[in-house]
Amino acid sequence: QGQLVESGGGLVQPGGSLRLSCLVSGFTLDYYAVAWFRQAPGKERLAVSCMNTHVGNTYYEDSVKGRFTISVDRTKNEVSLQMNSLLPEDTGNYTCAAGRNMVVVYSGCPSYAMESWGRGTLVTVSS
Repeated sequence: QGQLVESGGGLVQPGGSLRLSCLVSGFTLDYYAVAWFRQAPGKERLAVSCMNTHVGNTYYEDSVKGRFTISVDRTKNEVSLQMNSLLPEDTGNYTCAAGRNMVVVYSGCPSYAMESWGRGTLVTVSS
């Protein structure tokens, strides 16, 4: 199933930006659904964004639309999440995941469809 390693989390003030990266090894991101999940304290994990790496279509959770951008760098085999205009409610542990069923992007990449997971990187938005 390969390995996914996230980086880029940290403490940022409201309105600030962060870029999360997920370095993938063990498989190439040619025909995958790749996703970023967030789990806030006391809340369920949810997909904030995902992408079909073959076609390029994307999904964004309503609260992050216009602020977050998911991308894939095939030369690095890396998935990134650019997060702008961060809000305190964006705080949480961000985990990247990948699955071979690319169709799930249309339904927001439910967690049960993901086969490989990273351990996560913590994002804290606070003044």
